[in-house]
Amino acid sequence: MDIASLLGLAVGLGCLGFVFYEVSHGHFSMFYSQEGVLMVFGGSVSVCFMAMPLDKVLSVPGYIKRFMFSKASAATDVIKLMTGLAEKARRDGILTLESELANIKDPFLVSGMRMAIDGQTSDTIESTLRLEILAMQERHKAGKKFFDLIKLYGPGYGLVGTLVGQVGMFGQLAEADIGKMGHALAVAVVATMYGAIVANAIAGPIGDKLALRSGEEIVNREMMLQGLLSIQAGDSPRITLEKMAAFLPFPRREKLKASVNG
Repeated sequence: MDIASLLGLAVGLGCLGFVFYEVSHGHFSMFYSQEGVLMVFGGSVSVCFMAMPLDKVLSVPGYIKRFMFSKASAATDVIKLMTGLAEKARRDGILTLESELANIKDPFLVSGMRMAIDGQTSDTIESTLRLEILAMQERHKAGKKFFDLIKLYGPGYGLVGTLVGQVGMFGQLAEADIGKMGHALAVAVVATMYGAIVANAIAGPIGDKLALRSGEEIVNREMMLQGLLSIQAGDSPRITLEKMAAFLPFPRREKLKASVNG
């Protein structure tokens, strides 16, 4: 479970709930509009189906799971793992790393290590793994694209709902029925509110978190790639550590080197 995502959801829902309660004095039903729900949520879903392939839309539960749960290892853990492998390869030979494959969960690293153990050239290893990184980036883009579409078109459909409600309100002016005019005005205001909440409290933050997660995973795999190439080239563990530590900010590098060397 990603604690930051959970805290963000709790704080956001808590603030919305408190404000809704204070305004409505506990009568939350005044914030519900069937027309607004159909316009904003139904319209946003329709846009996603029109703009994306079906298999990408059906992967939405996976995107949400990735938002709530992070499978990526910390950068420092990756560097420590690769440094340990470099030390063993330097001491006992690269072929002895085959016994470590069963303990490694990342299929990207396992694939690269198998190629290194099998004696593939550094060019072959680098080109193959970079293709995997590129494919991973494209997969991650689909998740962010889904929420970007909702962020973009959710408020747009909210505006459409607002215009529809205003038309309905103006249509009641001749009869001057306050109840009907109030209902139409409520539809207009609530639709805008739904669109703003969907875009700014749901879709936007989730899309941004997925983009951040994607960037972190790309950096981790770049570090793995540089570590593998360094091991395959026969570099010393210290050189392997320096190459991977280059991806970290300077303050974190010193702490990492101290923990590894200690």
